[in-house]
Amino acid sequence: MAKVKVLKMDGSPAGDIVLSDDIFGIEVSEYAVHEVVKNYLANQRQGTQSAKTRSEVRGGGRKPFRQKGTGRARQGSTVAPNHVGGGIVFAPKPRDYRYSVPKKVKRLALKSVLTSKVQEKEIIVVDSIAFDAPKTKDAIAFLSNVSAGKKALIVTAENDLNTIKSASNIQGVKTTTVGELNVYDILNHVSFIVSKDAVEKIQEVYA
Repeated sequence: MAKVKVLKMDGSPAGDIVLSDDIFGIEVSEYAVHEVVKNYLANQRQGTQSAKTRSEVRGGGRKPFRQKGTGRARQGSTVAPNHVGGGIVFAPKPRDYRYSVPKKVKRLALKSVLTSKVQEKEIIVVDSIAFDAPKTKDAIAFLSNVSAGKKALIVTAENDLNTIKSASNIQGVKTTTVGELNVYDILNHVSFIVSKDAVEKIQEVYA
């Protein structure tokens, strides 16, 4: 089992925590991570893009010029794709890009990225994450105290409004809860800052 140092919000040590190998010490599955990230990005797509085919473009009912004698290539309509203002070949239409991934694959991917954070020493466990008031200045000081990278994901056990508001204006920093954790966010941020009670909840939920 991996042992990680626990810090206070001021950066001072607050003991150690032992992480479960079932969650933070498995064999990383790159396949599962790739599948879940691909699924997450596909599900974020709005699918509202739309263009007109030649049957939907206005005009084109009349032959633009006679078939022979002009020296030009024959044309039957001005809405053909080779004309400016004509229709689009295989025009994109609104569609739903959403699809599902098996729960076992999602869970394996989440455990894989959590394990990789431990292996790469990018996990920062904090004894307790709480702000007296929503202040960006306090959040910046906190991130500096725990030596967080420019892109950091702050994870708490439950929604904390002061924490969310304090970090909301800091570029590259995102807050989330254990229940809303996803593989993409963990991979997309260098530092994985998690409260001690959030770690315990992760181990309880995903054991």
